[in-house]
Amino acid sequence: MIELFLSAFVTLFVIIDPPGCAPIYAGLTADAPENDRRSMAIRATVIAAIILFGFAFFGAPLLDALHIELDAFRIAGGIMLFVIALDMVFEKRTQRREERAEKLMSEPVIEDVSIFPMAMPMLAGPGAIASIMLLMSGAEGWPQRFVILGALGSVMLLTLIALLAAGRLMKLFGTRVEAVITRLLGVLLAALAAQYVIDGLRGSFGI
Repeated sequence: MIELFLSAFVTLFVIIDPPGCAPIYAGLTADAPENDRRSMAIRATVIAAIILFGFAFFGAPLLDALHIELDAFRIAGGIMLFVIALDMVFEKRTQRREERAEKLMSEPVIEDVSIFPMAMPMLAGPGAIASIMLLMSGAEGWPQRFVILGALGSVMLLTLIALLAAGRLMKLFGTRVEAVITRLLGVLLAALAAQYVIDGLRGSFGI
């Protein structure tokens, strides 16, 4: 169970990427009062958690309704996560996030960034949704499912802490440390994505 928790935790932590989301959130809410920044951080995390927990419980029935086999979803999800990993290693993902943030900050009025872009697509994006569905689909029984849900809850709690402390974290670590962490997480995610594809191919072709 401990190994399952660690595996699920690392996968979700890498995909959701609290260290990478914190500086983006700090930039988006730089001109907002402290109370507004705090409430938007809480709201963004709660909404993202609801989305991810929803797909954790109802993702499998959705695949059944669409007549998509689990192994096919593993292969597709692995490929998608591998593309995200490449973006992380070469810092393209961070660049796109920053460009989206700059575009939003250039708007005359920024009322609330908790739903878009923070909850979706930054926290509960396609990669996170695919990851939680893959993890839940591989669980055997409710004890393992609860372990995975516990890992998701832990990552969302860390995400909330990162968003609440975004301004102070940026002053403490700076952009260089963030870049190093992002690249390391990207390499790890690439290996996890490759494993998803391998598992999907084994299941599909009986290897």
